[in-house]
Amino acid sequence: MPREPTFQTLHIASVAFNSLLLLGESKHETAESHAAARSIGGCAVYVSDKPGNHDFKILKKLVLPDGSVLRARYAGHPTRDCLFEDPVMDGKSLLKICNLNVLTGVVGVFNCQGAGSWSLKSLEAAPSCITISGKVRPLDVEFLEEAAGENWNGDCIVYAFKAGLLSKVSCRGKLEVSLETLQCEIYTVSPIRVFGHDVQFAPIGLLDMYNSGGAIEALDCTMDVAQCVVKIKGRGCGRFGAYSNVRPKSCVVDMKEEEFSYIPEDGLLTITLGCEGNSRDMEFVY
Repeated sequence: MPREPTFQTLHIASVAFNSLLLLGESKHETAESHAAARSIGGCAVYVSDKPGNHDFKILKKLVLPDGSVLRARYAGHPTRDCLFEDPVMDGKSLLKICNLNVLTGVVGVFNCQGAGSWSLKSLEAAPSCITISGKVRPLDVEFLEEAAGENWNGDCIVYAFKAGLLSKVSCRGKLEVSLETLQCEIYTVSPIRVFGHDVQFAPIGLLDMYNSGGAIEALDCTMDVAQCVVKIKGRGCGRFGAYSNVRPKSCVVDMKEEEFSYIPEDGLLTITLGCEGNSRDMEFVY
């Protein structure tokens, strides 16, 4: 299996459809597309590399320094518009896998075309490379309202992991995506919450992890006539990102004020979390 390039597209697609039938998740990891699929599978992550033969650039996007994984809540499964399509053989369909975190949704998009067959017999020809275009929507995430809470205004922030792009779309809006065979993109879908003082806020999570939103465990807000404070409980270290329609006055991490960056053009708010411990309490003061 690891040495047969024509099997890789079949493997990713079959894992997603097996999850729909509650047959469990594959634990085998051979490349970034497999790692991305595992990150939204809601499963544990196992590595079968030979000792000393690891790709740590990939592993660090999957596993936190303490060895824990940002696991989504359910088994990752195909989105509704994939159920009666063939993302391996029809030459036109992308495979989209969705899952839900505590406060965000996640959609992985994969081009699994190119093998030309679901048969697992050995194929001598290398997989053909096909570019496929499709659409990603916040509504691809089942039960997104569970993560949205009471303050959702109906709009979402969608963060493309590999492209590093932030987009604001309505819940029924859509984004275009084009991928070559065995390419993938992961989208974190975060409902925009509306708080006092006209603050609109959507947490994204750890920007350098495949399942960015898995790092967010809780969100709360306290308000009075003078200020609005958005409080986030998270875990892990590295670049933490969120959408904000206005620049905060200050950011506090574990009771210590920290520097942050803010890009007014798209509302991306980022702060770097240190690796001292795993749990983080963040406050964004407006």
